[in-house]
Amino acid sequence: MSLLLESIKQSKPYLYKAFSSIEDGEQHLHNIIELDRYWERLKQPVQKVILPSGDLPKDVVISGEYDLIYAGGTLSLLHAAVMAGKYGRKVMIFDRKTPAKSTRDWNISRKELLNLSAIGLFTESEIDSVIVRQYKNGWVEFYQPDGSQKRLVMDSVLDCAVDADKLLGLAKKKVQAASGSTIIAGSNFLCCYQFDNHIVVKIEDHQGKKFYYRAKVLVDVMGILSPIAMQLNEGSPQTHVCPTVGTIASGFDDIDFETGEILATTGPAETAPGKGRQLIWEGFPAEGEKYITYLFFYDEADSPNDKSLLALFETYFRILPEYKKPGNVFMIHRPVYGIIPAYCHDGFDRTREIADDHIILFGDAASLGSPLTFCGFGSMVRNLYHLTGDLDRALSDNNLSKKHLEKISAYEPNVASMANLMKYMCFNAATDDPNFVNDLMNEVMIVLDDLPLHYRQAMFRDEMKIEELAIIMLRLGWRYPKVLMATWEKLGVQGSLGFLKNIVGWAFSPVR
Repeated sequence: MSLLLESIKQSKPYLYKAFSSIEDGEQHLHNIIELDRYWERLKQPVQKVILPSGDLPKDVVISGEYDLIYAGGTLSLLHAAVMAGKYGRKVMIFDRKTPAKSTRDWNISRKELLNLSAIGLFTESEIDSVIVRQYKNGWVEFYQPDGSQKRLVMDSVLDCAVDADKLLGLAKKKVQAASGSTIIAGSNFLCCYQFDNHIVVKIEDHQGKKFYYRAKVLVDVMGILSPIAMQLNEGSPQTHVCPTVGTIASGFDDIDFETGEILATTGPAETAPGKGRQLIWEGFPAEGEKYITYLFFYDEADSPNDKSLLALFETYFRILPEYKKPGNVFMIHRPVYGIIPAYCHDGFDRTREIADDHIILFGDAASLGSPLTFCGFGSMVRNLYHLTGDLDRALSDNNLSKKHLEKISAYEPNVASMANLMKYMCFNAATDDPNFVNDLMNEVMIVLDDLPLHYRQAMFRDEMKIEELAIIMLRLGWRYPKVLMATWEKLGVQGSLGFLKNIVGWAFSPVR
């Protein structure tokens, strides 16, 4: 037994027992501890990793030159495969671990996934090959003590379970097949040096050997741990977070393999000091007899609540039987986990920094994904067409300064406005009744159930129109007047003004 696992045997007995039965359990534990260091990094001075050209040592050897260098080897593969295959750009991808390996699996609708064939990245048969399960429908339900909760059922929403590693593996092969492009595993980003017409990226392999590469643009896809995002946003790269843990497992009792459970709660919020959080479940069928369950909660990035993944995993394994009961042949195939970011923009347009000269941020590093699902995958799929086409034009025109690159983003005004609604799902023990989040969201489900079907589909696919949101909010205010007081407590004056700015920006934004 590993010393790392033994170190949590007393403090995290449920996690210890579960991870002791998992292949590579020690490595997953190491990864989770590494992710949890993020919370300490938020309290420390910001590390400078974007450096002026004059700081580059004079005697360095440039090991390669590319159009684009991608730091991070997950969602970057989708973007890089298009840039290399469709636009003929010479790309390099490096990752501190193994490229094309994700710590989470994804679900999405087939309609959305077909964006990847429309752009020419995959054929429809390739897309179908990564869909390991498509189910009939899904539902959302929030706990009520008397059992009166509204189960909102919807079709064509998050109804396809995707094998993330297989999808990324297909993209990886397309990058490797492109002339002049390369993928490097086991290398860490250290820093970069900005020149007038290019950027030099310094990386380090696992043996401590350092290498320098030149590119026209550095694409930061390093996720929530991105030191570039930390520096550009002065130590506050996101306003909200969604710590998420779960498993891909088999052997549950009474699983419905025809239905996805998009959001579900089984009780009121935890109210103990430092644990003011409304825990939410998600469950969906995967390949064969496998079933994926996630446990997560929404919170402000700077709240005093315990947001560590280690603690959340211990809670997950302790209360899992309250959601899905493990049977006699229950088996964990692998854990899934991550810190999913969100950002509330205080302005009429995007206010988060996502670019600098010869640097651009995508995916979770940019924190422009959905506030409801907190997933950068869906955002990348929806926006891949213009994120690739616009960057190719910028390269051709040599418009690679911050003012040009920051226009190439996955910012969507409807998603930015909806981020404000996510704040209502952040439980605050100082102001909220224990069942506040459940009560409010149950009322939202009742309102949506009384509206045409496309309203619920639009909300959970990030396709909401401004007039549709207005109708939902008006009906909710009429049904549940407490939302007005909740708005004051959750948003305050500044937050309410920010919400109004988002709405105005949405109203006047051209439709992409």
